[in-house]
Amino acid sequence: MALVFMHKLISILFFVTALAGPSAAFALDPAAVTKLGFGDSDEKVEAISALVAEADPRAAAILEALGNGDLQTAGKQVLIVKDGKATDAVTGAAVSPVPQGAEDVTVNNRLRSAVQGALAALRVNSEDRGVRLASARELAGGADEAALPLIQKALQKEQDAEVRSVLEQVAATLQLKTGTPESKIATIRKVADSSAPNARSILQSLLESEKDADVRLEAEKALREIDGRAVWHQRAGLAFAGISLGSVLLLAALGLAITYGLMGVINMAHGELIMIGAYATYMVQNLFRAYAPGAFDWYLAAAVPIAFCVSGLVGMILERTVIRWLYGRPLETLLATWGISLMLIQGVRTLFGAQNVQVINPAFMSGGIEAFADVVLPWNRIVIVAFAFAVLAGIWLLLAKTRLGLFVRGVTQNRSMAACVGVRTTRVDTWAFGLGSGIAGLAGCALSQIGNVGPDLGQGYIVDSFMVVVFGGVGQLAGTVYAALILGVVNKLLESWSGAVLAKIAVLVFIVIFIQLRPQGMFALRGRAVEA
Repeated sequence: MALVFMHKLISILFFVTALAGPSAAFALDPAAVTKLGFGDSDEKVEAISALVAEADPRAAAILEALGNGDLQTAGKQVLIVKDGKATDAVTGAAVSPVPQGAEDVTVNNRLRSAVQGALAALRVNSEDRGVRLASARELAGGADEAALPLIQKALQKEQDAEVRSVLEQVAATLQLKTGTPESKIATIRKVADSSAPNARSILQSLLESEKDADVRLEAEKALREIDGRAVWHQRAGLAFAGISLGSVLLLAALGLAITYGLMGVINMAHGELIMIGAYATYMVQNLFRAYAPGAFDWYLAAAVPIAFCVSGLVGMILERTVIRWLYGRPLETLLATWGISLMLIQGVRTLFGAQNVQVINPAFMSGGIEAFADVVLPWNRIVIVAFAFAVLAGIWLLLAKTRLGLFVRGVTQNRSMAACVGVRTTRVDTWAFGLGSGIAGLAGCALSQIGNVGPDLGQGYIVDSFMVVVFGGVGQLAGTVYAALILGVVNKLLESWSGAVLAKIAVLVFIVIFIQLRPQGMFALRGRAVEA
């Protein structure tokens, strides 16, 4: 009988526990809810922290009601009153009718701020990635210490790298406020090893409030490590900026390296050929926007060959009509091409207006790569660097592996001998000048992706292009590459120390002195080209 009685008692207890289990698992602390309704401002803030610490699913509903002005008190009850219906905040039971004389719970700015932080802490476990990220960022602005267990729980299952990074920063900040000296030191080391953008500010604020000598010593050590990494990150960013500028100079100077370096023509209209390539890109963009908006992101694929052909055709016309009659007369060539540049600028102003026009980046060239916490590499710059070296490879293949390249090299080295063996030197001159002009058009296409396009676009690159060609060595494509990259990196380094204007002056003075000491440039021509 005793065994039967015990068996029945256990069954009854199990049944009661099963019925009560869900409610017990999610039960709110009645004292916290009571403080929220009837307490003073400090008690209400404590109650909010207590509700967050419990992580009860209904806590969010109560806090939302408090923030929205839907939390009321009637007698000893705290009610959520919305749309004329009342619910007991503790039990969740419906209260009907709404008690007479129910009063709104007073909410000041301090409480609203606490409610917002509490709701953000409760939402970091949401299934929606956007909600979690927004909540994490809100907590990063200032989280309550009671939210730490929730944040740690969210970190255990968070898979998204961006959300996890923000939550780790919040958790570290809270641990540094509330932990023991040992846990603070461990957290400081984690912060120092992380790439969090605000790691330095976290440790700096800790130093302002921390009294423990060991913790302060570890924080100072971590700050030195972060500052040391920041210096290297800055150097890496400057190096990329220098390579990016060097690639732009390379594109601008490659065409000039052919027309001036290989053909000996001082073409002061080279900058305007760059400008024509940029405007050709602008026109292609407008055509795609008007007639093929769904394929807009692919307009550059059409703009590259069109910019090359348009600028190349203009260059060939110039060579046929003007420059052909001025070979061997450098001063007259310079003056004639300068006059042509003014005509081209005025022609563009007449057609498109004097104001700059905007060329929009395709979607794949927007944004950038966050290489480090404080260094972002823009996609448009990365693409231009790759494009510059692709153009360089194409020119090398054309000059070294094609019949036209063979003729150009032959005419450059010995025009008379090339004519004797049947090479039509005048036609080669036209094609070579067209090639150099087309490459200038490609430079304009690239430049349109990093700035506005205007009639004076080419004026900013003609001097730099001549400096690159002369510094690298006239007639040397390899020298042009090295010179462009060196001048780009040096220019950016000097800009970081002295500003853009002084950096430009310093580079110009360096080029003048260098040419005085080594007139042939970094790489001198060898063989028959020198003898000729």
